[in-house]
Amino acid sequence: MQSLKNSPSPLKRPRLTPQPPPTPPNPQTLTTNKPSKWTPLNLTQSELSLPLTFPTGQTFRWKKTGPLQYTGPIGPHLISLKHLQNGDVCYHIHTSPSEPAAKSALLDFLNMGISLGELWEGFSASDCRFAELAKYLAGARVLRQDPVECLLQFLCSSNNNIARITKMVDFLASLGSHLGNVEGFEFHEFPSLERLSLVSEVELRNAGFGYRAKYITGTVDVLQSKHSGGAEWLLSLRKLDLQEAIDALCTLPGVGPKVAACIALFSLDQHHAIPVDTHVWKIATRYLLPELAGVRLTPKLCSRVAEAFVSKYGKYAGWAQTLLFIAELPSQKAILPSDFCAMEENKSAKTKER
Repeated sequence: MQSLKNSPSPLKRPRLTPQPPPTPPNPQTLTTNKPSKWTPLNLTQSELSLPLTFPTGQTFRWKKTGPLQYTGPIGPHLISLKHLQNGDVCYHIHTSPSEPAAKSALLDFLNMGISLGELWEGFSASDCRFAELAKYLAGARVLRQDPVECLLQFLCSSNNNIARITKMVDFLASLGSHLGNVEGFEFHEFPSLERLSLVSEVELRNAGFGYRAKYITGTVDVLQSKHSGGAEWLLSLRKLDLQEAIDALCTLPGVGPKVAACIALFSLDQHHAIPVDTHVWKIATRYLLPELAGVRLTPKLCSRVAEAFVSKYGKYAGWAQTLLFIAELPSQKAILPSDFCAMEENKSAKTKER
């Protein structure tokens, strides 16, 4: 996480007519101005599906900038990803202090040390429904985000909708160094905790954060008070057991068990974390714990749901839960064949009858 600094002039989309020489960039920053330079990432769509990974609630910082193309910042790097016609993934670096560092950060962000194919093969062997869904929804990866960014994004998500969450996250991000403009979207490096500490609760309320404003300022203050530094403290949670990490996160203002589980899964390498909300509760009572159908969700039952997912899918249960959650989204249900959806509805009806 870098502190706020002067950034080079915003990048502009190229035109067919010759353009005057650009303003010389900051000598510490390398800007690549070759939009046609797309590099293969050696990933098939079964290992990474962009539409099933970016707009499905893990992060709110990546924008759709073209057909099957998404753009977003990873630290000081501004990168686009897109699918080729055969489904393979390639990337383009718009802005970066170092192209090798940008690629390394991208691979880390995409959790590329984990083979999605191997995971799903194991999930499919233990769950025939998962095996069927995987045929149509391949490539839904769990991202490895910066913990500070992930934490503040999910503080914005409390009792909120995607449009408002995105607006709030964009406001926070706008306080960081400007990285460039791609297809009309402005991108910024996420601001440091030092920069965020200068923002008042009143400013956030005026920007539409509502009651979440006090959680954000309160959490930033708590992180700033950490002896080792807030960013370092959050990173240290990657080394703890899941429950220890959840308990530590829940000491922050506005962070409850569900938000903590999201942060743990999407940024802290806690691959069996299960964020339990009403949607995941419905999935659990329909397929894992049918005997609890119709029962009201309680904190104690949240733990039981998480245990059921881990019992079924093992130490990467959070990845399996992510796919099952995505399969319930209206946009993804449209991908599934009508006969599969009808079969699901019949099973659900029989479960309710029992």
